[in-house]
Amino acid sequence: MEYITHPLVKADTVEKRVYQLNLAAAALRESSLVVLPTGLGKTIVALLVLAQRLDSGKVLVLSPTKPLVEQHASFLKKVLRVSEDEIVMFTGSMPPHTREALWRDARVIVSTPQVIENDLLAGRIGLRDVAHITFDEAHRGTGNYAYVYIAKRYFDESVNPLVLGITASPGSSREKIQEVCSNLGLTHVEVRSEYDTEIQPHVFHRKIEWKIIKIPLEMEGLNDLLGSVLKDKMQKLAELGVIMAKQKKLTKTELLGVQKQLQAQLQRFPQHQTYQAVSIVAELFKITHAIELGETQGPQALIRYFERLEHEASSKGGSKASKRLMDDVRILKSVHALKKMDVTYPKIDAVKELVAEEVLRNPESRVIVFTNYRDTSELVTHALKEVEGVRAVRFVGQASKYKDTGLTQRQQAEIIEAFKAGEYNTLVATSVAEEGLDIPATDLIVFYEPVPSEIRSIQRKGRTGRKHEGRIVVLMARGSKDEAYYWSTDNKEKQMQKRIGELRNSLGEINPNQTMVQKAPQRQLLEFTESKDQTQTQTQIYIDHREIRSTV
Repeated sequence: MEYITHPLVKADTVEKRVYQLNLAAAALRESSLVVLPTGLGKTIVALLVLAQRLDSGKVLVLSPTKPLVEQHASFLKKVLRVSEDEIVMFTGSMPPHTREALWRDARVIVSTPQVIENDLLAGRIGLRDVAHITFDEAHRGTGNYAYVYIAKRYFDESVNPLVLGITASPGSSREKIQEVCSNLGLTHVEVRSEYDTEIQPHVFHRKIEWKIIKIPLEMEGLNDLLGSVLKDKMQKLAELGVIMAKQKKLTKTELLGVQKQLQAQLQRFPQHQTYQAVSIVAELFKITHAIELGETQGPQALIRYFERLEHEASSKGGSKASKRLMDDVRILKSVHALKKMDVTYPKIDAVKELVAEEVLRNPESRVIVFTNYRDTSELVTHALKEVEGVRAVRFVGQASKYKDTGLTQRQQAEIIEAFKAGEYNTLVATSVAEEGLDIPATDLIVFYEPVPSEIRSIQRKGRTGRKHEGRIVVLMARGSKDEAYYWSTDNKEKQMQKRIGELRNSLGEINPNQTMVQKAPQRQLLEFTESKDQTQTQTQIYIDHREIRSTV
């Protein structure tokens, strides 16, 4: 195995891959978005770029979550030939005055974007002497996300700016990709896919299959009962003139649109009828979610959801929507029927069978079961512990909810290390395991349900096929939202690949915000000349930070 040779990279620590060198060389020429499949070393590309820029000033690595920040900081300390004291990690729990002091002497700063945004707004730090910024998971650079403000400040202040955005999934529309590039000042796009010649030696085949699960008859009858509640709420909304009388149901997206419209009306004309409509929409969100849970997650998950609604309804300051729903005789009948129901949801059995087969085939296998819901993750973990040879552990986020305590970051890190070591061979995870975390390559990925996001789907799938062939199985409840989500996401993924292909063929058409332009030619990889003194003065305009979110 050949290793990277660079004055600022420790010897024999980073494998040399030609495509990573090519991507880094391109990213050093101009601010670039690098699109590279999960598991193929986007972080290595960022390392090569920042190592080359370090002798020109500070470098800043931004990542969306604290666990990712910790992971990147640990990696950089391991491979950079830089004093560990000069590689610092910023978190929101660190006192502002401490961050301000550390910033002065640091060469490499790794942080969540919100912390840097706050420090910029408060005037604790500036970006004039920052030679490079890496935006990890760059697809987040839209709207009011902190990446957008930081990029604008950087191009306004820095003497010689260079930005790198890295992502596996930039978005399914050309407009979304162009928005990210515009917001982050990216003037060039570099794309590599699993089908590229230089990538193929490093990727393995992933077999993707889907399995249709029949909804139990007991649940179908229950959904009819819940459907009658939904129908009544829709009728009341129609009577208030909010929707057309012929509309039988609204998607979540449509409900959000109605909710936004009503909130706008309340600001202009606060009337009793509008408040009433807002509350009915809240009920519709809850009952729609209950029906979807019953179909796609099963009776046990639905019972837990109703328990939380009951807790909310009976608590001081609980929502009127929850109280009205839990006072509805049909909901009470549903809860009673669920508690009497002696049925194991077929998806649970399917997961047990799939994981048991994999572990029997290869006792050293690693498996991840992804689910959207914490309740389901607990139910699946409990069920898998009954299977011989399966050592399952639940992996969820930090937030604590009613009857569900989250994991601390230390606990998350310990679980990942135990999974790597083989103490556990099956991870039952929510979305916290989708993005970026250093989870080892797996042999089998099970989607307990499809996800409606092409970005999340790609991130999940990227957890297998890294070091050897992998298998992905998507479970779908027949006739439920599962099927709609699956085919919608499948289409979005295909659209994303199409857009990426178009970008590859027409890179010159990316038109970033004209205020974000390169101010000087960028230095090339392995060009180790000393930096010239860049002390030219610039006119700077300062605004009150309280106006930062203004649309003026």
